[in-house]
Amino acid sequence: MSGRRRLDWLGLTPEPERELPMAVAALRASSHGASGGRQEELAATERRRVERLILRGGRHSWLRYLAEVTDLVTGVAAGSRAGDPAAALLAAEVVLDHHHMLIGLPGPGYGRTAQDRTALESAVRALRTHTGTGAG
Repeated sequence: MSGRRRLDWLGLTPEPERELPMAVAALRASSHGASGGRQEELAATERRRVERLILRGGRHSWLRYLAEVTDLVTGVAAGSRAGDPAAALLAAEVVLDHHHMLIGLPGPGYGRTAQDRTALESAVRALRTHTGTGAG
């Protein structure tokens, strides 16, 4: 393999880049008791973080970020952390879809995310029940 950086993980889907910053900011805001203005600031910070990961990070740093999002989501689903269930559900579904698509890429990503997939599947079920959202 050449010394080039592998970028195949970037082409999976645009949803994480597009949808996660607002959802994650909402989850972080609720745990910090942030007001509307503070939540917008958190969303901007989250967008910059995702942009940095995509432009300068790699597969491993991206998967670490998604594991962090998984921890936020599963905490809300379990009731062990404050958070907007709708934002948690959106984040869970986006990350779960991403992790399912890893099966089509070379490398250990799919296997590495097995525990997160299991946790996210459980969180999605709990959050759908809590938010009254049917299967999507």
